[in-house]
Amino acid sequence: MGIDRLYHQKQQDVLRRAMTQDYFMLINHGAKRSGKTVLDNDLFLYELQRTREHAFAAGISNPQYILAASDLGSVHRNVLNELTGKYGINFKFDKFNRFHLFGVQVCCFGHSKINDLGRIRGMTAWGAYINEASVSNVEVFDEIKSRCSGEGARILMDTNPADPAHWLKQDYIDKADGKTIVEIPWRLDDNTFLSERYRQEIKASTPSGMFYDRNINGAWVSADGVVYPDFDQSVHYISMDQVPLDEITRWFVGVDFGWEHYGVFVLIGKTEDNRYYLIHEWAAQHRHIQDWIDIGLKIKANLGCINFYCDAARPDLIQQLRVAELRALNARKDVMAGISEVARLYKQSRLFIVRENVKRFPDEIYSYVWKPGADEPIKTNDDVQDAIRYAIYSDLKYGR
Repeated sequence: MGIDRLYHQKQQDVLRRAMTQDYFMLINHGAKRSGKTVLDNDLFLYELQRTREHAFAAGISNPQYILAASDLGSVHRNVLNELTGKYGINFKFDKFNRFHLFGVQVCCFGHSKINDLGRIRGMTAWGAYINEASVSNVEVFDEIKSRCSGEGARILMDTNPADPAHWLKQDYIDKADGKTIVEIPWRLDDNTFLSERYRQEIKASTPSGMFYDRNINGAWVSADGVVYPDFDQSVHYISMDQVPLDEITRWFVGVDFGWEHYGVFVLIGKTEDNRYYLIHEWAAQHRHIQDWIDIGLKIKANLGCINFYCDAARPDLIQQLRVAELRALNARKDVMAGISEVARLYKQSRLFIVRENVKRFPDEIYSYVWKPGADEPIKTNDDVQDAIRYAIYSDLKYGR
């Protein structure tokens, strides 16, 4: 099988660089779906064989190698499962999350939390593969780097871009010298194995601004300005008589608890073809939980026992909703992932707001802005926006 059928041109260039020139760190960073992780997974296998040769030459019969991702689940999803599917490799683990391959003991770790640090300390590694490097805890990352002290050890990593002030960008990518640290940027269009039609669809459905710059162009850019730049009141505001009630197949509620700031319920309907309609918003300050329960019970009486996706920061109030026999669930609160999903729906004109049934939403949508230097919104005028995000992202992830 020719190499052109296995790797696109950018992958071939990086593969050739990695196999013919030495380095200490090779950082493949950039757009999603560009092919960088596919290549790194194959380079991981090459690095294990190279590790065996270097270690055996030094008289080490059981060299250790670090394989790390944001958590152990990601190690399997992003790396090992892909290699099993591609090459049929059967990874056999011991009780310490280690396996042997090509004469090397591969030690698997998470790297996103500080409690991962203690699992890595003390070992001597002959190399490391760090998947999703930008979500690493910086202390854990530094510990992995310091453990790679075996002769000829190299660190291979891939990551999607984040804020340009991120430590990985400033301390490593920006300081790459092409010898000790090699950084390779990737763009979606590098992946010529993707059809032109697919690439255009991805571009058309990716929200404008920061999400497009990072996910399509692979740029390390700041979140800036309004969170939802694709919201257009001439498109996304509709009247109640425009809602296709007979097409809605799922109903659910997003809940953001509040007292001094606004408490919020938002009722959202979803059609079979994934259009979303925010039918009604309830927002108030200083409203007691029993009043919210009464609203919930009226919703239940009209629509049945639907899901209420609630801010998990108030388990006491969630429990009171449950005692009242409302199906109250902890919302998925992944901020960037949730915002990305809502932003995508605005971009695709698949999320609509019934204008006459919302009061807080118009006050928030244009003042819901990014916090300077951080991948999160400023925590003011965000209550309805949070409830919408909780509802849509949670239902997408585990709605039943």
